[in-house]
Amino acid sequence: MAKANARHILVKTKEQAEKLKQQLAKGADFATLAKKHSLCNSAKRGGDLGEFSPGTMLKAFDNVVFKKPLLTVHGPVKTKFGFHLIETIYRT
Repeated sequence: MAKANARHILVKTKEQAEKLKQQLAKGADFATLAKKHSLCNSAKRGGDLGEFSPGTMLKAFDNVVFKKPLLTVHGPVKTKFGFHLIETIYRT
């Protein structure tokens, strides 16, 4: 069974997600931004969601984690919770 480890930053607006993505592109630390801005409980772990299998997360989220390149910040990805910036650390 495939598994992946990912981290994310969840915010309310696409604009906020875009601003954070620009900061990341300039070298800002993902975990620091997640702790400061993310609305998800994972914020206290720097956005780390741990290891999970396909189907655990929402489809839009899974599509990024299991199909897009690793160690790249993808997004903003819209779900019913808001807008995510997602980085997949590894897949097995």
